[in-house]
Amino acid sequence: MSKGFASSFRLVLLATAVLLCFASVGVRLVHLHVLEREHLVSYVDRARSSIFKEQARRGDILDAKGDVLATSRTVIQLGVDPQMLREEDRADWPELARLIGQPLEQLVSTFNRTKRISKTGKTSLIRWAKLVDEIEESTYDAVGKLGIKGVYGNRSYRRTYPRNQLAAHLVGFVNREDDPSGGIESYADFYLRGQDGWRESEKDGLRREMAQFRKREVPANDGYSVALSIDSMVQHLIETELAYIGENYQPAKASIIVSDAKSGFILGLANYPSFDLNEYGRATLDQQRNTAVTDLLDPGSTFKIVATSAALDRGLVTPRTKFNCSIASLEFEGRVRKFMPDDHEHDHPLSVAEIISQSSNIGAAQLGMRLGEKGMYDSARLFGFGEPSGFPLGYESRGLLNTPDKWSALEITRIPAGYSISATPIQIHYAMATIASGGELLRPQVVKEIRDAQGKEVFSFGGVSRRRVIKAEVARQMARMLVGVTEEGTAKGAAIEGYQVAGKTGTAQKLIDGRYSKKNHVGSFVGFLPASDPEIVVTVIVDDARLELGRLNYGSAVAVPAFRRVAEQLISYLDIKPVVAPEAQPRLALEGSSW
Repeated sequence: MSKGFASSFRLVLLATAVLLCFASVGVRLVHLHVLEREHLVSYVDRARSSIFKEQARRGDILDAKGDVLATSRTVIQLGVDPQMLREEDRADWPELARLIGQPLEQLVSTFNRTKRISKTGKTSLIRWAKLVDEIEESTYDAVGKLGIKGVYGNRSYRRTYPRNQLAAHLVGFVNREDDPSGGIESYADFYLRGQDGWRESEKDGLRREMAQFRKREVPANDGYSVALSIDSMVQHLIETELAYIGENYQPAKASIIVSDAKSGFILGLANYPSFDLNEYGRATLDQQRNTAVTDLLDPGSTFKIVATSAALDRGLVTPRTKFNCSIASLEFEGRVRKFMPDDHEHDHPLSVAEIISQSSNIGAAQLGMRLGEKGMYDSARLFGFGEPSGFPLGYESRGLLNTPDKWSALEITRIPAGYSISATPIQIHYAMATIASGGELLRPQVVKEIRDAQGKEVFSFGGVSRRRVIKAEVARQMARMLVGVTEEGTAKGAAIEGYQVAGKTGTAQKLIDGRYSKKNHVGSFVGFLPASDPEIVVTVIVDDARLELGRLNYGSAVAVPAFRRVAEQLISYLDIKPVVAPEAQPRLALEGSSW
Protein backbone atom coordinates (compact mmCIF):
# COMPACT_ATOMS: atom_id res chain seq x y z
CA MET A 1 0.00 0.00 0.00
CA SER A 2 1.42 3.44 -1.14
CA LYS A 3 1.83 6.38 1.20
CA GLY A 4 -0.75 9.31 0.89
CA PHE A 5 1.73 12.21 0.71
CA ALA A 6 4.17 13.69 -1.78
CA SER A 7 7.84 13.02 -1.72
CA SER A 8 10.19 15.28 0.19
CA PHE A 9 11.79 16.47 -3.08
CA ARG A 10 8.56 17.85 -4.40
CA LEU A 11 7.81 19.61 -1.13
CA VAL A 12 11.20 21.20 -1.08
CA LEU A 13 10.85 22.25 -4.73
CA LEU A 14 7.43 23.81 -4.12
CA ALA A 15 8.55 25.57 -0.97
CA THR A 16 11.60 26.91 -2.75
CA ALA A 17 9.45 28.22 -5.59
CA VAL A 18 7.11 29.96 -3.15
CA LEU A 19 10.01 31.47 -1.25
CA LEU A 20 11.60 32.67 -4.49
CA CYS A 21 8.33 34.34 -5.46
CA PHE A 22 8.15 36.18 -2.15
CA ALA A 23 11.83 37.03 -2.38
CA SER A 24 11.39 38.48 -5.89
CA VAL A 25 8.48 40.57 -4.66
CA GLY A 26 10.64 41.77 -1.79
CA VAL A 27 13.51 42.57 -4.11
CA ARG A 28 11.15 44.48 -6.40
CA LEU A 29 9.75 46.42 -3.45
CA VAL A 30 13.25 47.30 -2.29
CA HIS A 31 14.10 48.37 -5.82
CA LEU A 32 11.01 50.55 -6.09
CA HIS A 33 10.92 52.01 -2.59
CA VAL A 34 14.62 52.25 -1.83
CA LEU A 35 16.89 52.13 -4.84
CA GLU A 36 14.63 53.91 -7.38
CA ARG A 37 12.51 55.87 -4.94
CA GLU A 38 13.74 59.38 -5.77
CA HIS A 39 13.49 58.87 -9.51
CA LEU A 40 9.98 57.38 -9.33
CA VAL A 41 8.70 59.99 -6.90
CA SER A 42 9.96 62.79 -9.14
CA TYR A 43 8.27 61.12 -12.12
CA VAL A 44 4.94 60.92 -10.27
CA ASP A 45 5.31 64.52 -9.16
CA ARG A 46 5.92 65.63 -12.71
CA ALA A 47 2.94 63.64 -13.92
CA ARG A 48 0.55 64.93 -11.25
CA SER A 49 1.80 68.37 -10.30
CA SER A 50 1.30 71.27 -12.65
CA ILE A 51 1.66 75.02 -12.87
CA PHE A 52 -1.58 76.65 -13.96
CA LYS A 53 -1.17 80.10 -15.52
CA GLU A 54 -3.75 82.80 -14.86
CA GLN A 55 -3.62 85.38 -17.63
CA ALA A 56 -3.86 89.04 -16.62
CA ARG A 57 -6.37 91.19 -18.44
CA ARG A 58 -4.76 93.90 -20.55
CA GLY A 59 -5.85 97.41 -19.63
CA ASP A 60 -8.16 99.50 -21.80
CA ILE A 61 -7.19 102.48 -23.95
CA LEU A 62 -9.64 105.33 -23.49
CA ASP A 63 -10.18 108.67 -25.16
CA ALA A 64 -10.36 111.98 -23.30
CA LYS A 65 -14.01 111.41 -22.36
CA GLY A 66 -13.65 107.79 -21.32
CA ASP A 67 -14.87 106.17 -24.55
CA VAL A 68 -13.14 102.84 -25.16
CA LEU A 69 -10.70 102.72 -28.07
CA ALA A 70 -9.15 99.34 -27.19
CA THR A 71 -10.24 96.64 -24.76
CA SER A 72 -9.80 92.93 -24.00
CA ARG A 73 -12.63 90.44 -24.20
CA THR A 74 -12.77 86.88 -22.91
CA VAL A 75 -12.42 84.20 -25.59
CA ILE A 76 -12.35 80.42 -25.48
CA GLN A 77 -9.97 78.32 -27.53
CA LEU A 78 -11.46 74.88 -28.11
CA GLY A 79 -9.25 71.81 -28.34
CA VAL A 80 -9.19 68.06 -27.88
CA ASP A 81 -7.11 65.41 -26.13
CA PRO A 82 -7.26 62.59 -28.74
CA GLN A 83 -6.19 60.03 -26.13
CA MET A 84 -9.43 60.54 -24.18
CA LEU A 85 -11.93 60.19 -27.01
CA ARG A 86 -14.53 57.44 -26.70
CA GLU A 87 -16.10 55.46 -29.49
CA GLU A 88 -19.58 55.95 -28.04
CA ASP A 89 -19.29 59.72 -28.57
CA ARG A 90 -18.71 59.39 -32.33
CA ALA A 91 -22.38 60.01 -33.06
CA ASP A 92 -22.05 63.54 -31.65
CA TRP A 93 -19.11 64.52 -33.82
CA PRO A 94 -21.24 65.91 -36.71
CA GLU A 95 -23.10 68.19 -34.29
CA LEU A 96 -19.80 69.40 -32.81
CA ALA A 97 -18.52 70.18 -36.30
CA ARG A 98 -21.68 72.18 -36.99
CA LEU A 99 -21.43 74.15 -33.75
CA ILE A 100 -17.83 75.24 -34.35
CA GLY A 101 -18.30 75.82 -38.09
CA GLN A 102 -15.75 73.26 -39.20
CA PRO A 103 -16.04 70.59 -41.93
CA LEU A 104 -16.64 67.15 -40.42
CA GLU A 105 -13.74 65.65 -42.39
CA GLN A 106 -11.33 68.17 -40.86
CA LEU A 107 -12.67 67.48 -37.37
CA VAL A 108 -12.32 63.70 -37.78
CA SER A 109 -8.79 64.15 -39.10
CA THR A 110 -7.83 66.09 -35.98
CA PHE A 111 -9.47 63.49 -33.72
CA ASN A 112 -7.66 60.61 -35.40
CA ARG A 113 -4.23 62.22 -35.21
CA THR A 114 -3.05 60.73 -31.91
CA LYS A 115 0.74 60.82 -32.34
CA ARG A 116 3.37 63.20 -33.62
CA ILE A 117 6.88 62.55 -34.86
CA SER A 118 9.60 65.03 -33.99
CA LYS A 119 12.42 66.07 -36.33
CA THR A 120 14.65 63.56 -34.58
CA GLY A 121 12.22 60.75 -35.35
CA LYS A 122 10.91 60.42 -31.78
CA THR A 123 7.23 59.54 -31.48
CA SER A 124 5.07 61.13 -28.77
CA LEU A 125 1.40 61.18 -27.90
CA ILE A 126 -0.68 64.24 -28.77
CA ARG A 127 -2.45 65.48 -25.64
CA TRP A 128 -3.79 68.73 -27.07
CA ALA A 129 -4.85 69.67 -30.58
CA LYS A 130 -6.59 72.95 -31.38
CA LEU A 131 -10.02 72.68 -32.97
CA VAL A 132 -10.96 76.34 -33.26
CA ASP A 133 -9.13 79.47 -32.20
CA GLU A 134 -12.08 81.32 -30.74
CA ILE A 135 -15.70 80.54 -29.80
CA GLU A 136 -18.34 82.38 -27.82
CA GLU A 137 -19.44 81.40 -24.33
CA SER A 138 -22.87 80.30 -25.58
CA THR A 139 -21.27 78.03 -28.19
CA TYR A 140 -18.95 76.57 -25.58
CA ASP A 141 -21.93 75.80 -23.35
CA ALA A 142 -23.59 73.97 -26.26
CA VAL A 143 -20.39 71.99 -26.88
CA GLY A 144 -20.27 71.05 -23.21
CA LYS A 145 -23.82 69.66 -23.36
CA LEU A 146 -22.74 67.17 -26.03
CA GLY A 147 -20.58 65.48 -23.40
CA ILE A 148 -17.77 64.49 -25.76
CA LYS A 149 -14.98 63.34 -23.48
CA GLY A 150 -11.63 64.97 -24.22
CA VAL A 151 -13.04 68.10 -25.85
CA TYR A 152 -12.52 71.20 -23.71
CA GLY A 153 -11.60 74.87 -23.94
CA ASN A 154 -9.04 77.27 -22.49
CA ARG A 155 -10.20 80.74 -21.58
CA SER A 156 -8.00 83.74 -22.45
CA TYR A 157 -8.27 87.37 -23.53
CA ARG A 158 -8.33 88.74 -27.04
CA ARG A 159 -7.65 92.38 -27.94
CA THR A 160 -10.44 94.15 -29.77
CA TYR A 161 -10.99 97.67 -31.05
CA PRO A 162 -14.62 98.83 -30.80
CA ARG A 163 -14.08 101.88 -33.04
CA ASN A 164 -12.34 99.88 -35.78
CA GLN A 165 -10.31 102.41 -37.82
CA LEU A 166 -10.60 105.36 -35.45
CA ALA A 167 -7.19 106.70 -34.36
CA ALA A 168 -5.50 103.60 -35.76
CA HIS A 169 -2.07 105.24 -36.02
CA LEU A 170 -2.25 106.45 -32.43
CA VAL A 171 -3.73 103.35 -30.78
CA GLY A 172 -1.64 100.63 -32.49
CA PHE A 173 -2.59 96.97 -32.13
CA VAL A 174 -1.75 93.70 -30.38
CA ASN A 175 -1.17 90.73 -32.67
CA ARG A 176 -2.15 87.08 -32.20
CA GLU A 177 1.10 86.38 -30.35
CA ASP A 178 0.13 89.06 -27.81
CA ASP A 179 2.92 91.35 -28.98
CA PRO A 180 2.08 95.06 -29.26
CA SER A 181 2.83 96.88 -32.48
CA GLY A 182 2.99 100.66 -32.72
CA GLY A 183 1.00 103.38 -31.06
CA ILE A 184 -0.09 103.42 -27.44
CA GLU A 185 -0.24 99.61 -27.39
CA SER A 186 3.53 99.53 -27.74
CA TYR A 187 4.48 102.77 -25.98
CA ALA A 188 2.39 102.07 -22.84
CA ASP A 189 2.76 98.29 -22.87
CA PHE A 190 4.42 98.34 -19.44
CA TYR A 191 1.23 99.78 -17.92
CA LEU A 192 -1.29 97.98 -20.13
CA ARG A 193 0.08 94.44 -19.95
CA GLY A 194 -0.34 93.70 -16.25
CA GLN A 195 1.25 90.69 -14.55
CA ASP A 196 0.09 87.11 -15.13
CA GLY A 197 -0.71 85.01 -12.08
CA TRP A 198 -0.05 81.31 -11.45
CA ARG A 199 -0.88 78.49 -9.06
CA GLU A 200 0.89 75.23 -8.26
CA SER A 201 -1.47 72.30 -7.91
CA GLU A 202 -2.07 68.68 -8.95
CA LYS A 203 -4.17 67.12 -11.67
CA ASP A 204 -5.98 63.83 -11.90
CA GLY A 205 -5.87 61.25 -14.68
CA LEU A 206 -8.25 63.34 -16.73
CA ARG A 207 -5.88 66.33 -16.47
CA ARG A 208 -8.31 68.22 -14.26
CA GLU A 209 -7.02 70.29 -11.39
CA MET A 210 -7.52 68.85 -7.91
CA ALA A 211 -8.04 72.05 -5.97
CA GLN A 212 -7.56 70.29 -2.60
CA PHE A 213 -3.89 69.81 -3.46
CA ARG A 214 -3.32 73.43 -4.42
CA LYS A 215 -0.02 74.56 -2.85
CA ARG A 216 0.84 78.08 -3.88
CA GLU A 217 -1.18 80.74 -5.67
CA VAL A 218 -0.19 84.15 -7.03
CA PRO A 219 -3.19 86.10 -8.35
CA ALA A 220 -2.99 87.97 -11.67
CA ASN A 221 -2.73 91.74 -11.60
CA ASP A 222 -4.76 93.25 -14.42
CA GLY A 223 -3.14 95.97 -16.48
CA TYR A 224 -3.69 99.68 -16.01
CA SER A 225 -5.90 101.63 -18.38
CA VAL A 226 -4.45 104.55 -20.34
CA ALA A 227 -6.57 107.66 -20.94
CA LEU A 228 -5.56 109.72 -23.96
CA SER A 229 -6.00 113.36 -24.85
CA ILE A 230 -7.64 112.25 -28.10
CA ASP A 231 -11.30 113.23 -28.42
CA SER A 232 -13.15 110.60 -30.44
CA MET A 233 -15.45 113.19 -32.02
CA VAL A 234 -12.54 115.38 -33.09
CA GLN A 235 -10.79 112.30 -34.42
CA HIS A 236 -13.94 111.26 -36.31
CA LEU A 237 -14.26 114.71 -37.87
CA ILE A 238 -10.73 114.78 -39.23
CA GLU A 239 -10.86 111.18 -40.44
CA THR A 240 -14.11 111.96 -42.26
CA GLU A 241 -12.43 114.95 -43.90
CA LEU A 242 -9.46 112.81 -44.94
CA ALA A 243 -11.83 110.24 -46.42
CA TYR A 244 -13.42 113.05 -48.45
CA ILE A 245 -10.00 114.26 -49.63
CA GLY A 246 -9.01 110.71 -50.51
CA GLU A 247 -12.18 110.08 -52.51
CA ASN A 248 -12.14 113.37 -54.41
CA TYR A 249 -8.44 114.06 -54.94
CA GLN A 250 -6.69 110.67 -54.71
CA PRO A 251 -3.58 112.06 -53.00
CA ALA A 252 -0.49 109.96 -52.36
CA LYS A 253 -1.07 110.64 -48.66
CA ALA A 254 -2.51 113.27 -46.36
CA SER A 255 -2.46 114.19 -42.67
CA ILE A 256 -4.56 116.34 -40.35
CA ILE A 257 -3.46 117.25 -36.82
CA VAL A 258 -5.48 119.09 -34.16
CA SER A 259 -3.96 120.14 -30.85
CA ASP A 260 -4.82 122.26 -27.84
CA ALA A 261 -3.12 125.61 -28.33
CA LYS A 262 -2.30 126.16 -24.66
CA SER A 263 -1.17 122.70 -23.49
CA GLY A 264 0.07 121.07 -26.68
CA PHE A 265 -2.05 117.95 -26.09
CA ILE A 266 -3.14 116.29 -29.33
CA LEU A 267 -6.92 116.23 -29.75
CA GLY A 268 -6.81 114.35 -33.03
CA LEU A 269 -4.23 113.02 -35.48
CA ALA A 270 -5.10 111.10 -38.61
CA ASN A 271 -3.52 110.00 -41.85
CA TYR A 272 -4.70 108.90 -45.25
CA PRO A 273 -4.58 106.04 -46.03
CA SER A 274 -5.49 104.29 -42.77
CA PHE A 275 -6.58 100.79 -41.73
CA ASP A 276 -8.95 98.83 -39.48
CA LEU A 277 -7.24 97.80 -36.24
CA ASN A 278 -9.35 94.63 -36.07
CA GLU A 279 -8.08 93.67 -39.54
CA TYR A 280 -4.46 94.71 -39.13
CA GLY A 281 -3.29 91.62 -40.99
CA ARG A 282 -4.80 92.98 -44.20
CA ALA A 283 -3.14 96.38 -43.92
CA THR A 284 -0.02 97.18 -45.92
CA LEU A 285 3.04 98.70 -44.26
CA ASP A 286 2.26 102.02 -45.96
CA GLN A 287 -1.21 102.02 -44.41
CA GLN A 288 0.18 101.21 -40.96
CA ARG A 289 2.84 103.93 -41.07
CA ASN A 290 2.06 107.07 -39.08
CA THR A 291 3.09 109.44 -41.87
CA ALA A 292 2.44 112.52 -39.74
CA VAL A 293 5.57 111.72 -37.72
CA THR A 294 7.62 109.50 -40.03
CA ASP A 295 7.52 111.06 -43.50
CA LEU A 296 9.51 114.08 -44.60
CA LEU A 297 8.52 116.93 -46.90
CA ASP A 298 9.70 120.41 -47.71
CA PRO A 299 7.52 122.66 -45.53
CA GLY A 300 7.32 125.37 -48.17
CA SER A 301 5.82 128.71 -47.20
CA THR A 302 4.57 127.53 -43.80
CA PHE A 303 8.25 127.78 -42.80
CA LYS A 304 8.30 131.55 -43.46
CA ILE A 305 7.03 132.13 -39.93
CA VAL A 306 10.50 131.11 -38.67
CA ALA A 307 12.57 133.83 -40.35
CA THR A 308 9.87 136.43 -39.73
CA SER A 309 9.46 135.61 -36.03
CA ALA A 310 13.21 135.46 -35.43
CA ALA A 311 13.84 138.79 -37.17
CA LEU A 312 11.10 140.44 -35.10
CA ASP A 313 12.31 138.82 -31.88
CA ARG A 314 15.88 140.08 -32.41
CA GLY A 315 14.70 143.59 -33.20
CA LEU A 316 16.04 143.47 -36.75
CA VAL A 317 12.68 144.49 -38.25
CA THR A 318 9.16 145.60 -37.30
CA PRO A 319 5.92 144.55 -38.98
CA ARG A 320 6.10 147.78 -41.03
CA THR A 321 9.71 147.38 -42.23
CA LYS A 322 9.64 147.24 -46.04
CA PHE A 323 11.68 145.29 -48.56
CA ASN A 324 12.01 145.49 -52.31
CA CYS A 325 10.50 142.20 -53.48
CA SER A 326 10.74 142.88 -57.22
CA ILE A 327 14.48 142.20 -57.44
CA ALA A 328 15.94 138.95 -58.73
CA SER A 329 19.12 138.85 -56.63
CA LEU A 330 21.02 140.56 -53.84
CA GLU A 331 24.60 140.65 -52.65
CA PHE A 332 25.15 138.81 -49.38
CA GLU A 333 28.52 138.36 -47.67
CA GLY A 334 30.42 139.37 -50.78
CA ARG A 335 28.48 137.18 -53.22
CA VAL A 336 25.41 137.80 -55.36
CA ARG A 337 22.61 135.44 -54.31
CA LYS A 338 19.78 134.70 -56.71
CA PHE A 339 16.23 134.58 -55.30
CA MET A 340 13.43 132.13 -55.91
CA PRO A 341 10.81 134.07 -57.89
CA ASP A 342 7.44 134.93 -56.40
CA ASP A 343 4.21 133.71 -57.96
CA HIS A 344 3.15 137.33 -58.57
CA GLU A 345 5.09 140.50 -59.27
CA HIS A 346 4.86 143.31 -56.73
CA ASP A 347 4.55 146.93 -57.78
CA HIS A 348 5.62 148.32 -54.42
CA PRO A 349 7.95 147.40 -51.56
CA LEU A 350 6.34 144.90 -49.20
CA SER A 351 6.20 145.33 -45.45
CA VAL A 352 7.04 142.35 -43.24
CA ALA A 353 3.31 141.86 -42.67
CA GLU A 354 2.72 141.81 -46.44
CA ILE A 355 5.61 139.38 -46.97
CA ILE A 356 3.67 136.97 -44.76
CA SER A 357 0.20 137.67 -46.18
CA GLN A 358 1.39 137.58 -49.81
CA SER A 359 3.83 134.71 -49.11
CA SER A 360 6.78 136.36 -50.83
CA ASN A 361 9.80 134.11 -51.36
CA ILE A 362 12.01 137.12 -52.09
CA GLY A 363 10.90 138.87 -48.92
CA ALA A 364 11.46 135.75 -46.78
CA ALA A 365 14.95 135.37 -48.24
CA GLN A 366 15.84 138.95 -47.30
CA LEU A 367 14.62 138.34 -43.76
CA GLY A 368 16.88 135.29 -43.68
CA MET A 369 19.78 137.45 -44.84
CA ARG A 370 19.10 139.88 -42.01
CA LEU A 371 19.51 136.95 -39.62
CA GLY A 372 22.60 135.54 -41.34
CA GLU A 373 23.28 131.88 -41.97
CA LYS A 374 23.97 131.01 -38.35
CA GLY A 375 21.03 133.07 -37.12
CA MET A 376 18.73 131.41 -39.63
CA TYR A 377 19.95 127.96 -38.62
CA ASP A 378 19.67 128.68 -34.89
CA SER A 379 16.15 130.03 -35.33
CA ALA A 380 15.04 126.92 -37.23
CA ARG A 381 16.44 124.73 -34.48
CA LEU A 382 14.65 126.81 -31.83
CA PHE A 383 11.37 126.15 -33.63
CA GLY A 384 12.05 122.41 -33.45
CA PHE A 385 13.28 121.66 -36.96
CA GLY A 386 16.10 119.18 -37.36
CA GLU A 387 15.34 117.43 -34.06
CA PRO A 388 12.65 115.01 -32.78
CA SER A 389 9.55 116.76 -31.52
CA GLY A 390 9.22 114.45 -28.53
CA PHE A 391 6.18 112.70 -29.97
CA PRO A 392 5.90 109.75 -27.56
CA LEU A 393 4.78 106.93 -29.83
CA GLY A 394 8.08 106.26 -31.57
CA TYR A 395 9.23 105.91 -35.18
CA GLU A 396 9.66 109.67 -35.46
CA SER A 397 11.98 111.21 -38.03
CA ARG A 398 14.12 114.12 -36.89
CA GLY A 399 13.91 115.85 -40.25
CA LEU A 400 16.76 117.32 -42.27
CA LEU A 401 18.40 120.65 -41.47
CA ASN A 402 22.04 120.94 -42.44
CA THR A 403 24.46 123.05 -40.42
CA PRO A 404 25.58 126.29 -42.15
CA ASP A 405 29.00 124.87 -43.02
CA LYS A 406 27.20 122.49 -45.41
CA TRP A 407 25.06 125.16 -47.09
CA SER A 408 25.53 126.05 -50.71
CA ALA A 409 25.54 129.66 -51.83
CA LEU A 410 21.80 129.57 -52.53
CA GLU A 411 20.67 128.00 -49.25
CA ILE A 412 20.26 131.36 -47.50
CA THR A 413 17.65 132.26 -50.15
CA ARG A 414 15.94 128.86 -50.16
CA ILE A 415 15.71 127.82 -46.51
CA PRO A 416 13.77 130.93 -45.31
CA ALA A 417 11.15 130.09 -47.97
CA GLY A 418 10.85 126.49 -46.79
CA TYR A 419 13.08 124.71 -49.31
CA SER A 420 16.37 122.82 -48.81
CA ILE A 421 14.95 121.68 -45.51
CA SER A 422 12.79 118.66 -44.73
CA ALA A 423 10.39 118.24 -41.84
CA THR A 424 7.57 116.03 -40.64
CA PRO A 425 3.96 117.26 -40.51
CA ILE A 426 4.10 117.21 -36.71
CA GLN A 427 7.20 119.44 -36.68
CA ILE A 428 5.43 121.90 -38.98
CA HIS A 429 2.34 121.78 -36.76
CA TYR A 430 4.20 122.53 -33.54
CA ALA A 431 6.22 125.31 -35.14
CA MET A 432 2.93 127.14 -35.75
CA ALA A 433 1.70 126.07 -32.32
CA THR A 434 4.68 127.97 -30.90
CA ILE A 435 3.08 131.22 -32.04
CA ALA A 436 -0.37 130.14 -30.81
CA SER A 437 1.04 129.27 -27.36
CA GLY A 438 2.59 132.71 -26.89
CA GLY A 439 6.11 131.84 -27.99
CA GLU A 440 6.81 128.48 -26.33
CA LEU A 441 7.61 125.29 -28.21
CA LEU A 442 5.34 122.66 -26.72
CA ARG A 443 5.90 118.93 -26.56
CA PRO A 444 3.37 116.80 -28.47
CA GLN A 445 1.54 114.69 -25.90
CA VAL A 446 -1.12 112.03 -26.20
CA VAL A 447 -1.33 110.33 -22.77
CA LYS A 448 -3.26 112.24 -20.08
CA GLU A 449 -3.80 109.68 -17.31
CA ILE A 450 -2.90 106.21 -16.10
CA ARG A 451 -5.74 104.45 -14.26
CA ASP A 452 -5.83 101.21 -12.29
CA ALA A 453 -8.25 98.33 -12.89
CA GLN A 454 -10.87 100.07 -10.73
CA GLY A 455 -10.65 103.27 -12.77
CA LYS A 456 -8.78 105.22 -10.08
CA GLU A 457 -6.20 107.71 -11.31
CA VAL A 458 -2.64 106.52 -10.73
CA PHE A 459 -0.77 109.27 -12.55
CA SER A 460 -1.69 112.28 -14.67
CA PHE A 461 0.28 114.29 -17.21
CA GLY A 462 0.24 118.02 -17.92
CA GLY A 463 1.40 120.16 -20.79
CA VAL A 464 5.17 120.47 -21.23
CA SER A 465 7.07 123.40 -22.71
CA ARG A 466 10.31 122.39 -24.39
CA ARG A 467 11.66 125.95 -24.44
CA ARG A 468 10.78 129.56 -25.09
CA VAL A 469 11.41 130.43 -28.72
CA ILE A 470 10.21 134.02 -29.10
CA LYS A 471 8.90 136.67 -26.74
CA ALA A 472 5.17 136.71 -26.02
CA GLU A 473 4.79 140.14 -27.65
CA VAL A 474 6.44 138.89 -30.84
CA ALA A 475 4.04 135.91 -30.85
CA ARG A 476 1.11 138.37 -30.65
CA GLN A 477 2.57 140.40 -33.52
CA MET A 478 2.91 137.24 -35.60
CA ALA A 479 -0.66 136.22 -34.80
CA ARG A 480 -1.94 139.60 -36.01
CA MET A 481 0.03 139.31 -39.24
CA LEU A 482 -1.13 135.73 -39.81
CA VAL A 483 -4.74 136.90 -39.62
CA GLY A 484 -3.88 138.96 -42.70
CA VAL A 485 -3.15 135.72 -44.58
CA THR A 486 -6.80 134.64 -44.21
CA GLU A 487 -8.37 138.07 -44.63
CA GLU A 488 -6.44 139.54 -47.55
CA GLY A 489 -3.68 137.10 -48.43
CA THR A 490 -3.21 133.63 -49.91
CA ALA A 491 -5.75 131.84 -47.69
CA LYS A 492 -8.96 133.89 -47.88
CA GLY A 493 -10.88 130.63 -48.04
CA ALA A 494 -9.84 129.84 -44.47
CA ALA A 495 -11.56 132.90 -42.99
CA ILE A 496 -14.59 132.20 -40.79
CA GLU A 497 -17.04 135.00 -40.16
CA GLY A 498 -16.95 136.22 -36.58
CA TYR A 499 -13.61 134.58 -35.80
CA GLN A 500 -10.00 135.56 -36.08
CA VAL A 501 -8.31 132.82 -38.06
CA ALA A 502 -4.51 133.01 -38.21
CA GLY A 503 -2.55 130.73 -40.47
CA LYS A 504 -0.14 130.17 -43.31
CA THR A 505 -0.41 128.32 -46.58
CA GLY A 506 2.39 126.22 -47.95
CA THR A 507 3.09 124.81 -51.39
CA ALA A 508 6.24 122.82 -51.99
CA GLN A 509 7.39 121.15 -55.17
CA LYS A 510 8.15 117.45 -54.68
CA LEU A 511 11.47 115.87 -55.41
CA ILE A 512 10.97 113.42 -58.27
CA ASP A 513 14.03 111.46 -59.39
CA GLY A 514 16.28 113.95 -57.62
CA ARG A 515 14.74 117.07 -59.20
CA TYR A 516 11.95 119.39 -58.10
CA SER A 517 8.83 118.72 -60.15
CA LYS A 518 6.62 121.52 -61.44
CA LYS A 519 3.63 119.19 -61.57
CA ASN A 520 3.84 117.43 -58.21
CA HIS A 521 3.23 119.48 -55.07
CA VAL A 522 2.55 119.15 -51.36
CA GLY A 523 -0.17 121.62 -50.37
CA SER A 524 -0.61 122.62 -46.74
CA PHE A 525 -2.27 125.03 -44.37
CA VAL A 526 -1.48 125.47 -40.70
CA GLY A 527 -3.66 127.74 -38.61
CA PHE A 528 -5.11 128.51 -35.21
CA LEU A 529 -8.10 130.33 -33.77
CA PRO A 530 -9.22 132.62 -32.29
CA ALA A 531 -6.01 134.46 -33.11
CA SER A 532 -6.07 136.77 -30.07
CA ASP A 533 -6.78 133.94 -27.62
CA PRO A 534 -5.95 130.65 -29.39
CA GLU A 535 -7.71 127.45 -28.39
CA ILE A 536 -6.93 125.01 -31.20
CA VAL A 537 -4.21 124.56 -33.81
CA VAL A 538 -5.10 122.69 -37.01
CA THR A 539 -2.73 121.42 -39.70
CA VAL A 540 -3.81 120.02 -43.07
CA ILE A 541 -1.16 118.57 -45.40
CA VAL A 542 -2.07 116.94 -48.71
CA ASP A 543 0.58 115.25 -50.81
CA ASP A 544 0.13 115.24 -54.59
CA ALA A 545 -3.63 115.75 -54.87
CA ARG A 546 -5.14 115.23 -58.34
CA LEU A 547 -7.24 118.27 -59.22
CA GLU A 548 -9.50 118.77 -62.21
CA LEU A 549 -8.55 120.74 -65.31
CA GLY A 550 -4.87 120.34 -64.58
CA ARG A 551 -4.91 122.66 -61.57
CA LEU A 552 -1.91 122.32 -59.27
CA ASN A 553 -2.09 121.20 -55.65
CA TYR A 554 -1.39 124.57 -54.06
CA GLY A 555 -2.08 124.92 -50.35
CA SER A 556 -5.04 127.15 -51.13
CA ALA A 557 -6.60 124.56 -53.46
CA VAL A 558 -7.18 121.58 -51.15
CA ALA A 559 -5.69 122.24 -47.71
CA VAL A 560 -7.40 125.59 -47.07
CA PRO A 561 -10.95 124.38 -47.80
CA ALA A 562 -10.30 121.26 -45.69
CA PHE A 563 -9.06 123.44 -42.82
CA ARG A 564 -12.18 125.56 -42.93
CA ARG A 565 -14.55 122.58 -42.94
CA VAL A 566 -12.74 121.04 -39.97
CA ALA A 567 -12.46 124.34 -38.08
CA GLU A 568 -16.16 125.17 -38.48
CA GLN A 569 -17.15 121.81 -37.04
CA LEU A 570 -14.66 122.14 -34.19
CA ILE A 571 -15.99 125.59 -33.32
CA SER A 572 -19.44 124.08 -32.88
CA TYR A 573 -18.35 120.91 -31.09
CA LEU A 574 -15.82 122.53 -28.73
CA ASP A 575 -18.03 125.58 -28.21
CA ILE A 576 -15.27 128.01 -29.15
CA LYS A 577 -16.35 131.60 -28.63
CA PRO A 578 -15.24 134.31 -31.05
CA VAL A 579 -12.90 136.97 -29.67
CA VAL A 580 -13.29 140.37 -31.24
CA ALA A 581 -10.11 142.35 -31.83
CA PRO A 582 -9.83 146.09 -31.11
CA GLU A 583 -11.83 147.94 -33.74
CA ALA A 584 -11.24 150.88 -35.99
CA GLN A 585 -7.48 150.44 -36.21
CA PRO A 586 -5.48 149.20 -39.19
CA ARG A 587 -3.82 145.86 -38.45
CA LEU A 588 -0.31 147.14 -38.92
CA ALA A 589 -0.86 149.90 -36.40
CA LEU A 590 -1.79 147.46 -33.65
CA GLU A 591 1.73 146.92 -32.36
CA GLY A 592 0.85 148.36 -29.00
CA SER A 593 -2.58 146.75 -28.67
CA SER A 594 -3.50 144.11 -26.14
CA TRP A 595 -3.20 141.23 -28.58
